[in-house]
Amino acid sequence: MKRMRLNLSTVFLVALAFLLPDNVAAKSIKARKPNIIFIMADDLGYGDLSCYGQTHFRTPHLDRMAAEGKRFTQYYSGSTVCAPSRCALLTGYHTGHAYIRGNSPGADNALRPDDVIVSEILKSAGYTSGVFGKWGMGDLDNSGAPLKKGFDQFLGYMAHRHAHKHYTDYLYRDGEKVSFEKPVYSHDLIVKESLRFIRENRNKPFFLYLPFAIPHAGMEAPEEELNRFEGKFPEKPWRNERSTYVAQDKPYAAFAAMITRMDRDVGRLFQLLKDLGIDRDTIVFFTSDNGPHREGGADPAFFNSAGGLRGIKRDLYEGGIRVPFIVRCPGKIKPGTSDHLAAHWDFLPTAAELAGVAAPKGLDGISMVPELLGKKQKQHRYLYWEFFERGFQQAIRMGEWKGFRPRPDAALELYHLENDPSEQTNVAEAHPQIVKQLETLLASARTDSSLWPTTHRKK
Repeated sequence: MKRMRLNLSTVFLVALAFLLPDNVAAKSIKARKPNIIFIMADDLGYGDLSCYGQTHFRTPHLDRMAAEGKRFTQYYSGSTVCAPSRCALLTGYHTGHAYIRGNSPGADNALRPDDVIVSEILKSAGYTSGVFGKWGMGDLDNSGAPLKKGFDQFLGYMAHRHAHKHYTDYLYRDGEKVSFEKPVYSHDLIVKESLRFIRENRNKPFFLYLPFAIPHAGMEAPEEELNRFEGKFPEKPWRNERSTYVAQDKPYAAFAAMITRMDRDVGRLFQLLKDLGIDRDTIVFFTSDNGPHREGGADPAFFNSAGGLRGIKRDLYEGGIRVPFIVRCPGKIKPGTSDHLAAHWDFLPTAAELAGVAAPKGLDGISMVPELLGKKQKQHRYLYWEFFERGFQQAIRMGEWKGFRPRPDAALELYHLENDPSEQTNVAEAHPQIVKQLETLLASARTDSSLWPTTHRKK
């Protein structure tokens, strides 16, 4: 596999385009490194925002972000479940090379000391970093704790399973457990902390990572938000005594309420940036960690959460991995729509270039800064995923073609996404040369992992 080689002079020149003020004649204004905010919803599907086709409710603030920034139509998550997707985002490696390749409890899901992540890269460039939301990359007593990986502040959930409950009686702040007298709606507290972090760091470059826990199950939202959707949906009360998710009488209303509350808070974040005078110094990313789920009463079919794509969370079809992706920075990023092929592992090299520092060599990711600036963009030869919960599965995207192998001994399925974005017709027999080309790439796209063997399901 060919590895990316960075041209440091190019890094400097492209980063300079972000650092210079909009009016370059105003020489008295001192250039600064851009603030970087990365917002990641949990299990938000490609069709769950109104700017991506949602019709059952509106997301006006994210719609405005899309109108003022760049909306991507061919962007992919790092995986089809939480932990490996976050690992790809933070490390710049896809699941064929990343250490964390699936959801697994314990030390297997902890970043190692030698796993360099984006916060560590930005710290070397003088950034103050905070993460507020669902971490899931380690615990307080191992090498994956947030404050051991370049972050200066943390508030939220350490573990994925804890985040099943949006009303919780405890969270973690930095290195300590914080208990509450009565359950709090965690999202509201996470947003409050993120806004505080912005205010306190407005005079220096900062990196804010917001891995929100919504709209992941369970389906819970504050009463005032639920009331907005009273009687609007044909509710199906949800109960399961064996589940960690909370039983719900109005899961449809809760689903819509969670997303609209998140949308409201994205609007609050943008308003704060404007009030502080740093809106044009801040580049904001928004996406999801994987496709939509049907847990805890969620109904992705009713809401068309996958946007007409095949599959949902835990599928390597498009609906499980293609996600919304919006990037905004007034005066720097020209508004529009992009069909550039990109994925979570592109974020680390992108952030490094924005900060004016070199990314580690050998990453799977490619900086998207040229695409954001309307310049000539280097393209991926292919994108690759592997998944273990249903036995070893692989997927590959090469240009307009998509290959999927449901199990190691299965023939490769082939889909022509330009004509068949919902992957309804397997055209492998009609295009043997494309299949052969993808098979060759699949053979070299990954390295073996003792933690994630291909021969049996990972427990």
